[in-house]
This record gives sequence, structure tokens and C-alpha cells, in this order.
Amino acid sequence: MDRDQRHTAEGDQWEPVTDITTCSAAAQSDEEQNETEAEISFQLNNDNSETVALSGTSNSPSPSSSMTTKQLQDYWRNEKRRCRQVKLLFEIPSTRIVEQYLSKYVLYKIIIIQTGSFDGNKTVIERRYSDFEKLHKNLLKDFNEEIEDVTFPKKCLTGNFTDEMINERKLAFRDYLGFLYSMKCVRRSKKFIDFLIRPEMEEAYGCLRGGQYTKALEILVQVVALQEKLTKHSPVLIVPTLCALVVCHKDLENPASAYEYGEKALLRLQMHGGHRYYVPLLETMITLAYELGKDFLSLQEKLEESKAKRDQIKVFTLKELAVREYIQ
Repeated sequence: MDRDQRHTAEGDQWEPVTDITTCSAAAQSDEEQNETEAEISFQLNNDNSETVALSGTSNSPSPSSSMTTKQLQDYWRNEKRRCRQVKLLFEIPSTRIVEQYLSKYVLYKIIIIQTGSFDGNKTVIERRYSDFEKLHKNLLKDFNEEIEDVTFPKKCLTGNFTDEMINERKLAFRDYLGFLYSMKCVRRSKKFIDFLIRPEMEEAYGCLRGGQYTKALEILVQVVALQEKLTKHSPVLIVPTLCALVVCHKDLENPASAYEYGEKALLRLQMHGGHRYYVPLLETMITLAYELGKDFLSLQEKLEESKAKRDQIKVFTLKELAVREYIQ
């Protein structure tokens, strides 16, 4: 278990249940609501908070004594809506049976939606029974006490492709994902996040390495939206994906789009000057800024300052770093 998992596991308490269908993501106990309020309070006062770091400052006016009662009510209503904790809901509306030479299996279509505000970037992925089974076995290694009493759908020698069995598993897997997400220590774990994004990431980076930048972009744009929702506790985790988007746009001669994603990556690296992507990203951003006629002097100063603090070691280019990601 990594340090992040140990930290979150110590801070969360979960009362085991014997039936995952009772753990709907929509239901909240008083204890969970108190945790939500505490998290929101922490986010508003933390420089690296999930809300502030990704959304920036609010354009809403500050409360003042000149406001009427109705104006104050509207103000605090808007503030509450703006700071509402982001959660994810998992739905499995459909399936499809895949038949290949010597194999046949069911793919479950998973729709992941963000609550708390309108989500225009819902994510759709597909996973099979063996993917869920692998996830469960991996999580048991790190979170045995938390999930040991969860009823996981058993394998059957026959009847796996009947409508009754498929519908039963659809509901079970939906509740299973909701149960896992309800525990902070699990939803922030690399194994849970990898289950949701790794297959698509591997395909995207494979396309990038093969020079299929348009195809890589199509996949990365979809995945980065979900990855951002999953890593709000640590925005720096999304930097490699943002840099891969920079590389794709740059090689497709879309400097403006490349620069836009580069700015997003730099924003998340503000407090991480020693990150392996920091210097290569600055070098790429300077090139893009010069090409777009933007001011690059401030970027140059940051680059020189960062290099002065580093040992004289080889620094990979941004593209060289990107093609090394997700190599099995």
C-alpha cells in the first residue's frame, strides 16, 4: 500500500456490510454528511484544494452589509452550490456479448457521471467479468478489512449468457462500484483508478507511440475528463495525460491547443518544481509561446531557475517522456 493509501485508510472508518446492494452511492449516513462538510471546509482553506486548484477563483460577489435578506440568501445558496462535494455515480445500462475464436464473454457498458453540478463530460467505458474479478482480488490485498464482507458475483460454469444472469450482474457490479467509491481510501487508490482508465490509457499511448496522434487525441480527451474527476485529491496526477495531449496537438500542428493544455499542466505543477515533467514542459511551452507570439520571458526565467537547482543530468524531452508512459 502506498503512502496515500495508508494515510486515507487511517482516516476512514467503514462498517462492513454483507450485501452490496444496500450500499447505494446515493444514500448518505449522518457520519458521511459530516465528513462531506469537513472536506468542503478543508478545501476552502487549502491552497491545493480540489475545488480551488481546478476551478480557480469565483466570480461571485462577496457578501456585504448593503445586501438585502434575499440577496444574502441567494449569495449563500450559490456558494453552497459552487462548493458542493463532487461525487461520481456509476450506471450499467446495457451489455453486449462478444464472440471470438475460442472465447465468448459479456462486456458491461459503464456510464460514469459527476454529481453536484451539470456534467457535460460523462464517461463511457466497457469492462468484462474478469476485469471486475481482477480488481476485487487486487483490492483485497490492500483493503481486506474494508471489503472482505462484500458479496462479489460468483463465477458460474453454465448460464453466464442468460438474460437473467446478465441483468443480475449488471445490478451487482453497479452497486459494487458505488460501494468502492464510497470509501475514500479505495477511490483514491491506484488500483481502483487504473480499473477505470488504464485500458483506454494503454490504447491511447500505443497510438501516440505509433504516430497515430488523431486517434490518441480522441481517446485522451475522453479519458482525461474522467481522470480529472478521480484525482481531485491530487491534481498533479493528471499532468502526464495533459502533457500527452500537448505532444499530440503539437505534432498535429495545433500550437494553440497544445499551449492551452500546457497551461493546465503548469497550473498543477506550481508547487512541484522538481517534477520530472516540469522542465520538459517549460521547454515545450517556450517553443509554443514563441510560435504563437506570446510572452515567453517569464517561462524562460522559470526554466533557468529550475535548471539552476537541478544536478546536471540528462533531461528527456516532453515527447520522450510521453512515449514511456503505460508500457507494460
